[in-house]
Amino acid sequence: MQRREFIRLISGAAAWPLAARAQQPDRMRRIGVLTPGAADEPENKARIAAFLLGLRELGWTDGSNVQIVYRWSGGNVADARKYASELAALAPDVILATGGAGAGPMLQATRTVPIVFAIVPDPVGSGFVKGLSRPGGNATGFMMFEYSLCGKWLELLKQIAPRVTRAAVLRDPAIEAGIGQFAVIQSVAPSVGVEVSPVNLNNVAEIESEVAAFAGSANGGLISTASALSLVHRDLIIKLAAQYNLPAVYQERSYVAAGGLTSYGPNYLDQFRRAAGYVDRILKGEKPGDLPVQAPTKYELVINLKTAKALGLTVPPSLITRADEVIE
Repeated sequence: MQRREFIRLISGAAAWPLAARAQQPDRMRRIGVLTPGAADEPENKARIAAFLLGLRELGWTDGSNVQIVYRWSGGNVADARKYASELAALAPDVILATGGAGAGPMLQATRTVPIVFAIVPDPVGSGFVKGLSRPGGNATGFMMFEYSLCGKWLELLKQIAPRVTRAAVLRDPAIEAGIGQFAVIQSVAPSVGVEVSPVNLNNVAEIESEVAAFAGSANGGLISTASALSLVHRDLIIKLAAQYNLPAVYQERSYVAAGGLTSYGPNYLDQFRRAAGYVDRILKGEKPGDLPVQAPTKYELVINLKTAKALGLTVPPSLITRADEVIE
């Protein structure tokens, strides 16, 4: 064999593995999803649909170039911890965690797998990140809102139902956000002349008995704070508000669409679509600790006039003018 031919042969053989690798498709990436709500909850379905749409717009399709593994805890704290451990053990490329009830267990389960969270009320105070602009660690994502928003719920309740002098605040006492939201509402209460008291969202029996006891006195109203348990018990809360003729303010639109009186809060579907952008950037090599935590960009006031009429309320024209959506 001539020396020139030998060199060509060796060069070609060395190139075979490179050519073979170049022709192989990119490996299937894996995304874990931990949601503390229920899988059959319409709002949860809509949030995941927004996330999947965001992924598709960026070139990621479940079952094609990415595999998505879901876990739903249904508001059960023990299940959230168990599923967080399961997802961490799978060592996915990135995990999407919903709310503090999802991000908290997920960060207890792993400090190495990248995590993108959505609708977390206080990521710094909860210890999920070191700071908003430079999160550090393995997590970043999207804040639910700033705590100052919670005071506006009480102001809105007083505007839409001026007779209210007492408000029951439905909250999850097991999470920092439940305590924090109530504290802000409590701090605003004297300025609007409303006395507030907490109602814990532990279980159906407790919610029913505490709301019934609260409704035993006149001039009451309800405020539903943000948590996974609030969403799990959404229909019950709306039913009790109607049963006891209690004007109620909720933290997001889905409650009003389901028959609640009014809501003011972020557009959560937008957060899940934006979360897909952070997942995409992490899949392409960026680190969550370098991606700033983002605040909501859209807030919506929604009013259900049919429910207002059933409660005997006349909604001020100024509120109707300000509303992003009026359901009749």
